[in-house]
Amino acid sequence: MSDLTNQPLSKLNIFSLKGVQMKTFHITWLTFFFCFFAWFGMAPLMKMAREQLELTKDQVGNIQIASVSATILARLLIGRLIDKYGPKIIYTWLLVLCAIPVILIGTSQSYLSFLIFRLAIGVIGASFVITQFHTSIMFAPNIKGTANATAGGFGNAGGGAANFFMPLIASGLTAVGLCTSADSWRYAMLFPGIMLLVCAFLYHRYTQDSPAGDFKNLDLAEKSKENTFLLAAKDYRTWILTIAYAACFGVEITVDNFAPIFFTDSFGATIAVAGMVAGIFGWINIFARPLGGVLADRIGKTWGFDGKTLLLASLLLVEGIGLIWFAKSGNIGMAIFMMFIFGLSLKMANGATYSLVPFINPKAVGSVAGIVGAGGNIGAMLIAFMFKAKASHLTKNVAGESANLHKDLIDYTSAFTLLGYIILAVGIAVFIFRTVMAQKQSQVEDLVLNPSK
Repeated sequence: MSDLTNQPLSKLNIFSLKGVQMKTFHITWLTFFFCFFAWFGMAPLMKMAREQLELTKDQVGNIQIASVSATILARLLIGRLIDKYGPKIIYTWLLVLCAIPVILIGTSQSYLSFLIFRLAIGVIGASFVITQFHTSIMFAPNIKGTANATAGGFGNAGGGAANFFMPLIASGLTAVGLCTSADSWRYAMLFPGIMLLVCAFLYHRYTQDSPAGDFKNLDLAEKSKENTFLLAAKDYRTWILTIAYAACFGVEITVDNFAPIFFTDSFGATIAVAGMVAGIFGWINIFARPLGGVLADRIGKTWGFDGKTLLLASLLLVEGIGLIWFAKSGNIGMAIFMMFIFGLSLKMANGATYSLVPFINPKAVGSVAGIVGAGGNIGAMLIAFMFKAKASHLTKNVAGESANLHKDLIDYTSAFTLLGYIILAVGIAVFIFRTVMAQKQSQVEDLVLNPSK
């Protein structure tokens, strides 16, 4: 099969730009990269915004929750929309609309306005669903896991890049005299906003919905009549993967949001150092998430759906153990090392999850991707509430000035430890249900091959 045909590719060559499939692949992951960059652009700058706007710790917690909560509804909606209208037009509008709050958050003068803009920026997280749908439709079944995980991994690295580069951009703006140090976070956010508009142009100009062409030019009348969201929601495997994704991507979002403040408050790191350290976690995506997809595809060739699910369960178990160990680390060196270890298994689990998503229901890939993707943000939101609950409990029960100096570290220790045990439980549950899920998949594949049944 030639790379220039109108069929899904059965091979992924990341160094190729031949054919609409590979052009779409590269534009998709690059766009997703800047979406994540914009989504988490404020995370390493929160200390400056917190001080200038005089935000309390409770208000910062609400802002972090807002940054992931809007994505939940957005991912559910986007999944249905791309099934019906195609990814190109939906992605283009998402980028244009979300560029507005990214650019305008720098005008915030109060907690309320900052919270509203941060909530609106969270909608850009729905970009993940479009990315996974677009790579799923451009590549053949034998390589879907690898393609999805690679595009997702390269794109997720935008969160790490934001933690690394946004403090440098802010410092650079101050150094050349364009703004004061206190206002540098405001002007720095212009960069990701402008990049979203650039990506909107590239996406609309150089991609198409499928190898065969745009949805509007294809005969999809019969498909559009079906409610793909209900098709996805009625399959219990969708919800098992949703819970699994909450246990891996939900933790990733939490660390992306909280790590910079954690390292500054708990270990006394500077904003630049904390951003670079937290950036390590994000950069792992470049190879870890693709590795999860590659392993899943290879295991799937021999052991099928059951083998892929077993891989996912194993990675979740390793993640849970690593997270508990991370929580127990008493110094910044050990914390960084364990963040790398549990981050590696976590991001591989992300890739393994979305190697399974395209096979739940071929008629509702977008909706399945949207529901599972929303699960990641639901997990992040619940974790954020758990962190707040821990902080509130300690504030009421820990007295004394010396104790208060260490309460942030204690908060994270107890919260991350509990979170580790929860993930262990999810891993065990996926392990138990894997055989039933595989049997269901065999029935689905049999119906696809023999529709008369």
